[in-house]
Amino acid sequence: MDHFLYRDGELFAEDVAVADIAAQVGTPFYCYSTATLTRHFQLFNEALEGTDHLVCYAMKAASNQAILKTLAALGAGMDVVSGGEYARAKAAGVPGDRIVFSGVGKTAAEIRAALDGGIRQFNVESEPELRVISQIASAMGATAPVTIRVNPDVDAKTHAKIATGKSENKFGIPIAKARAVYAEAASLPGIEVIGIDVHIGSQLTQLEPYEQAYQKVAELTEQLRADGHNIRRLDLGGGLGIPYTRSNEAPPLPMDYGALVKRTLGHLGCELEIEPGRLIAGNAGILVSEVIYVKDGVGRTFLILDAAMNDLIRPAMYDAHHEIVPVKEAEPGVEMAPYDIVGPVCESGDTFAKGRVMPPLQAGDLVAFRSAGAYGAVMSSEYNTRPLVPEVLVNGDQFAVIRARPSFDEIINRDTIPAWL
Repeated sequence: MDHFLYRDGELFAEDVAVADIAAQVGTPFYCYSTATLTRHFQLFNEALEGTDHLVCYAMKAASNQAILKTLAALGAGMDVVSGGEYARAKAAGVPGDRIVFSGVGKTAAEIRAALDGGIRQFNVESEPELRVISQIASAMGATAPVTIRVNPDVDAKTHAKIATGKSENKFGIPIAKARAVYAEAASLPGIEVIGIDVHIGSQLTQLEPYEQAYQKVAELTEQLRADGHNIRRLDLGGGLGIPYTRSNEAPPLPMDYGALVKRTLGHLGCELEIEPGRLIAGNAGILVSEVIYVKDGVGRTFLILDAAMNDLIRPAMYDAHHEIVPVKEAEPGVEMAPYDIVGPVCESGDTFAKGRVMPPLQAGDLVAFRSAGAYGAVMSSEYNTRPLVPEVLVNGDQFAVIRARPSFDEIINRDTIPAWL
């Protein structure tokens, strides 16, 4: 469910007409719904009701500070994967004891910053990383709380580029090696082993892979406790998918996921952490764009938009599908036609959809990409010296620009000309 609905033929974001935002902000722009963010976070919180748990928002999905503050006010922790994301979370007022640091390539500087600013735990991905954390924590006179990410060799049945739990993926430590790595961790100074971490991928549409992974984690928990480790926290990752098309079968609901977690791991008495990102932010955002031209080609008609692959790269990178709808609703019974929907960037890959059936559109019309709130703005770039698009947050009948569009001068003036030129 989201809060982007038609009223009297006009698309609204909560109680604000999308066309009114476009008139004030210009296109393209991202628009987020506070009500949708809130609802989706609460669904996860309710799904784990009755357990000791923390929902840590995976902020790589959408990391604007206004989004972070919205979720933090609801009680969310944050899952970060870089020093920059850690700094963003702190700037948004999230305390260190609610920030989990994930990622395969944590640098020494990032580890020091997290230890200095406070951290709930490091999700350790390799033996070399574990040793570096030990060295840095010891030198600082600190103790680093760690979970170790195990790779359960489970097929998440998702896109190859967002699968993380198979043995050939770069993530985590093979579960068969886990007991030896935990033994080393327990012997290292400056390290406090507190639990286990697992994450098998993104955009999962079935519960079976989670069940396989969590059963392996339950088994490992018992083994590690028998080895003398005080395993008291399980970080279960995220990855639950969203419906990108309204006709497809819907992915599992958070409540069903929560029931699976309780069934497979509830008997262990551990604190549970989950790290949803896409399901919280995905349907909470749209990308709004204007039609520049309608161009007749050979055997096809192109709808050329002012949004491009640098604004929303998912279709070019993953062949991802986004529902694209007119901001002004089509009249009942209007004759539909197929369009190739493309952007203005000089790449054939700058294509959002081929043969997409749409109502008749013309230059100046607005369209909205649904389910664009996750991995949209955060993956955007200034390719072709195209400014990063604004981000807008709606709350009821109010909206605010939460990231402004930079001017060409602001972009160009970041360059520094050497003295010899």
